[in-house]
Amino acid sequence: MAHKHGHSRERIQFANTEDKQEFSKFPTKAGRRSLSRSISQSSTDSYSSAASYTDSSDDETSPRDKAQVNTHGSTDFCVKNIKQAEFGRREIEIAEQDMSALISLRKRAQGEKPLAGAKIVGCTHITAQTAVLIETLVALGAQCRWTACNIYSTQNEVAAALAETGVPVFAWKGESEDDFWWCIDRCVNTEGWQANMILDDGGDLTHWVYKKYPSVFKKVRGIVEESVTGVHRLYQLSKAGKLCVPAMNVNDSVTKQKFDNLYCCRESILDGLKRTTDIMFGGKQVVVCGYGEVGKGCCTALKALGAIVCITEIDPICALQACMDGFRVVKLSEVIRQMDVVITCTGNKNVVTREQLDRMKNGCIVCNMGHSNTEIDVASLRSPELTWERVRSQVDHIIWPDGKRVVMLAEGRLLNLSCSTVPTFVLSITATTQALALIELFNAPEGRYKQDVYLLPKKMDEYVASLHLPNFDAHLTELSDEQAKYMGLNKNGPFKPNYYRY
Repeated sequence: MAHKHGHSRERIQFANTEDKQEFSKFPTKAGRRSLSRSISQSSTDSYSSAASYTDSSDDETSPRDKAQVNTHGSTDFCVKNIKQAEFGRREIEIAEQDMSALISLRKRAQGEKPLAGAKIVGCTHITAQTAVLIETLVALGAQCRWTACNIYSTQNEVAAALAETGVPVFAWKGESEDDFWWCIDRCVNTEGWQANMILDDGGDLTHWVYKKYPSVFKKVRGIVEESVTGVHRLYQLSKAGKLCVPAMNVNDSVTKQKFDNLYCCRESILDGLKRTTDIMFGGKQVVVCGYGEVGKGCCTALKALGAIVCITEIDPICALQACMDGFRVVKLSEVIRQMDVVITCTGNKNVVTREQLDRMKNGCIVCNMGHSNTEIDVASLRSPELTWERVRSQVDHIIWPDGKRVVMLAEGRLLNLSCSTVPTFVLSITATTQALALIELFNAPEGRYKQDVYLLPKKMDEYVASLHLPNFDAHLTELSDEQAKYMGLNKNGPFKPNYYRY
């Protein structure tokens, strides 16, 4: 799956050096998978690796076979090349510019060290943005050991920079499945150190500790999980009565939901399509399948560029919202022949079937913005009468016997992860939420959280948002005592009841 970049893409990506820090990765939401799967799909999803200075081919020795030492004499890490630490440090410094909320959290909490005594084992994408989170946790008093939740998304030089500062990191770009589990094991299983907190993305680390180290699992104070897949696996454990520690689902907190889904997709849909196809949107016929948060974000952007957008939807409430926003709601089979672009974002499977792909017009672009790579029935296209032609990285032409071509992006995987980037600011929201969830679980009095999966308290959600307001020079109005009493609110929040939908 690892791929070399075509020159055309390389040129586009490095045209603007300021974008370098934007080449960040983002938790994969690769469909809901059962806990018994050996490795979650999200760990093997293919990523674009623009931000990495190194190509995996520059040195074929496996990092596992290399003896490396950082300048402090420590060997407790395993990265591609510790000598790249300086490059990585610069990447991290660039990311810090756009993650001011984490930096101000560091400043506010550095005195009281709310995570002193926390031993956090983490499994996330290892990019400049997560490095800012890891270093914030360390500044707040935690000891961390870290590994990658995806075999392609690690930025080698960032992993080196972390290892250089003394965080034990076990990760490199292009690991094998065996390496993946070896790294997780090295993180958890170490002499004289036992984790008491887990930060996970995708649930693989939680799964490994639960299966291999049940004694460690029982003593953990809390688990923080940030992906749909991982949260689903936690709910399964909980339903089976096997979750013996409290877990925090930060995936569904309001700020993260809105940013990851609505605001992020509003920007990255155009980015992914432009980078792969250079399409002009004005006047194009586009169908967006699903009008949830992701669909709403995509439609706003496409409409603003003059595309003619219609929607497919199963839910009458979302369909009515689409109508009121000025979009036609149709069935896919009614419009498929006229469409120039088909975008799926339902989280379901077989939304675009082989029969519909057969009826598309020549040159139609097909892509997916939803969780899983099952929305478009790509498997049905791997048949002998169709020819697949790789045009550039992440772009395939599928050629029918009569010469018709359909343009498939990222083989039906998440477009914005595979073909473009996610703005650092969006990741700042997620990372701040994760940090606060860890602080909350670690410091919670006995009995506040039982053995179950919780959402982040609304007060914390509001705090995440307030930490990001200075970026925009936004000034909040304060309630007077009289107003607060009239509304029955505390002046400092929470300002909305739990059932409020934003």
